[in-house]
Amino acid sequence: MPTLAEKILSAKSKSEARAGDLVIARIDQIALQDGTAPLAIKQLNELNREIKAAQITHFFVDHAAPSPRKELSNDQKLIKDFAERIGADFSGPGEGIIHQLMVEKWIKPGDLAVGADSHTCTYGGMGAFSTGMGSTDVAVAILLGKNWFRVPESFLFHISGEFSKGTFAKDLVLKIIGDLGVDGATYKALEFAGDVKCIDVDGRLTIANMAVECGAKAGIFPSDELTKTYLAELGREDDFREIKADSDAEYEKEFYYDLSDLEPLVAKPHNVDNVASISEVEGIAVDQIFIGSCTNGRLSDLRIAAKLLKGEKVKARLLVGPASRRIYLKAMQEGLLQSFVEAGGIVLPPGCGPCVGIHQGILADGEVCISTQNRNFKGRMGNPEAEIYLASPATAAASALRGEIADPREVL
Repeated sequence: MPTLAEKILSAKSKSEARAGDLVIARIDQIALQDGTAPLAIKQLNELNREIKAAQITHFFVDHAAPSPRKELSNDQKLIKDFAERIGADFSGPGEGIIHQLMVEKWIKPGDLAVGADSHTCTYGGMGAFSTGMGSTDVAVAILLGKNWFRVPESFLFHISGEFSKGTFAKDLVLKIIGDLGVDGATYKALEFAGDVKCIDVDGRLTIANMAVECGAKAGIFPSDELTKTYLAELGREDDFREIKADSDAEYEKEFYYDLSDLEPLVAKPHNVDNVASISEVEGIAVDQIFIGSCTNGRLSDLRIAAKLLKGEKVKARLLVGPASRRIYLKAMQEGLLQSFVEAGGIVLPPGCGPCVGIHQGILADGEVCISTQNRNFKGRMGNPEAEIYLASPATAAASALRGEIADPREVL
């Protein structure tokens, strides 16, 4: 009768883990990025003990890639030198975003993964239990290869229907967050069931990525044939295993969402749960459009944006950031990048880009951005005097064509 979260944590702790239990569990994968890794490294250096989990530890430089100032360059050198010293994996600037690279290279269904980044929950789109931790907790994971977990209660989301024209996984997760509120699922696991075959793996990763935006500990999809195909495309078909909750699993709450009922949605400043229909915000002038991030910088996201922009000219500043080098190359081969450039857009190197507000696309006072990222808090993109709206790649691309927030259904 275990839920997906309980099933994975039971396997990793070799116990019958149930909601509310405290368990010590073996970890399969550990991830850190350039903003959070230096503190973990400092803690490990101070402890000066044998590191047991170097082989499953992965460091990434993606938040400031390439580095815009010497202080960050020194941090990145620290990370690279430490990874080489202990024998951990290191991905430098230009390789891509931590979460996309973890999914492409290492995450398997049934894995338990932790990361020094709140959006580590992304990997639940592959059937893994993955969650963010503080840098010190992740340092413990690196040191021991295990950590303690409180098994979360689970919310079950029954999915039915199919996406209608102009709606996508981003609209579904915005709807869920708008319904629950930013703290409506604090420390819960969000599990998805029903007609999930209507949501491709890219879409599942988008939804799992934003689970933390309503306070959740994890967002998890069962693995299925779509997961198997996705892994096969990455040359990792042998990593597939089927994992799903038991049919009699017990959930704290259950919700029902019909995809055909969705409309394009936007999260207004300055909270992710400040969700509105496209008709409520249509016509608001925008200065910048960002299509990318760990939420929506995947190939399917770039394809839908390029479909709208090909042969057209944008009326506002457009930035496009592929989530990984692999995606960048495929987008290049398919002519997607050419469509963005010819439309007047700027293609950024694979990485987080302007999402976190360190470099590349920081907004001016009073400017408005519509972005496919996951957060729109005041100051998120580097300026507390600017405003950020969150939307799907299709809505963002339509808005680039109009120079104002636009309904993608009108241009698809």
